[in-house]
Amino acid sequence: MTASVDYIRRFHEELVTVRRDIHMHPELAFEEARTASVVAQKLGTFGIEVHRGLATTGVVGVIRGRTDTRRKAVGLRADMDCLPMHEAGEKPHASRSAGKMHACGHDGHTTMLLGAARYLAETRNFDGTVYVIFQPAEEHGGGGGVMVREGLFDRFPMDEVYALHNWPQLPPGKMAVRPGPVMAATDEVSIVVRGRGGHGALPHLAVDPVVVAAQIISALQTIASRNVAPVDAVVVSICSMHTSQTGAHNVIPNAVHLLGTLRSFRPETRDLAERRIREIATGFALAMGGTAEVEITRGYPATVNSERESEFAARVGEQVFGPGNVVRDADPTMGAEDFAYLLQERPGAYVFLGQGGADGGCLLHNPHYDFNDSVIPLGAGFLAALAESAMPLQGSTAVAGAMEVV
Repeated sequence: MTASVDYIRRFHEELVTVRRDIHMHPELAFEEARTASVVAQKLGTFGIEVHRGLATTGVVGVIRGRTDTRRKAVGLRADMDCLPMHEAGEKPHASRSAGKMHACGHDGHTTMLLGAARYLAETRNFDGTVYVIFQPAEEHGGGGGVMVREGLFDRFPMDEVYALHNWPQLPPGKMAVRPGPVMAATDEVSIVVRGRGGHGALPHLAVDPVVVAAQIISALQTIASRNVAPVDAVVVSICSMHTSQTGAHNVIPNAVHLLGTLRSFRPETRDLAERRIREIATGFALAMGGTAEVEITRGYPATVNSERESEFAARVGEQVFGPGNVVRDADPTMGAEDFAYLLQERPGAYVFLGQGGADGGCLLHNPHYDFNDSVIPLGAGFLAALAESAMPLQGSTAVAGAMEVV
């Protein structure tokens, strides 16, 4: 463990209280007014310069080190929004807002960054500037991209940027980081298949869009199996299918609407998959006497860690978690993350923090999910150690391979 973790343990219970308060009052994308006010108030009490307004509810705190001979700055980011889902269970700090829940741990991410900010503000054991970024709308709306477009890096010029996400599949006391793609690009797929409705007993007089849609759904799976290299990865999932009529057993509808998602890591794969979705849908529909209208809406890009910063984060992690507790070869996930927009502009790394619970059903986006408060000092201490190690004071030696000053 590092000094930052031990220091933060002193006010661990205060952070737990903050985390559970945020959990009780979840807010959706770009509506995080209460959460942003809690964050700004806490940063102010720590003596941190506070800026509000980017992406509507975003908050940025500026923490200046004891010296600034390097003219270097590091960004640390946390997300604040919740999911539009109902919380199950009877925990005392359960959501008080029906249909809203912190089911992905953003309440914990915000709290850990507040803990790191307090430590950094009280110790100032670094040479440079730390920007703590509290971002809205990660789950929906791409708040990270909005902050970038509204001038995040112009107003707060940082050299590198890091983020931390809890991961139930890892036990507490471990972390994972790797260079390259760690989370996928995500696109929304909408396909409207049109035929000619008719009587179910006389299918030869109709053009059945249900049969056409079934063929399209099956054929789309050949994109992964026959179009994309086996060592690459792509997911095409059709997740919803509804017709222009319901309630009758003998009516062939006029149209079928398919909704799905496309996930990929490489830009070339993304382009290929989008093209093949259009070709397969329109081609099968035409061959069977119908038509297909395809709309693909691009979402978040792939989250891609830079090599140097990933290695740096791993080495800092070895100081905080211990050499045997840093996973460097974890598989990428097909989930998506709008921290990708920040990594498109600056080098950095997206890190997974073990919190456990997956074996007990406590998965992300599960109605019974709750953040594991015991890992708050570890996550907060790691974030703080990243800043201190990237910008060590004169006369100290940088931790984990950052530039040394002697």
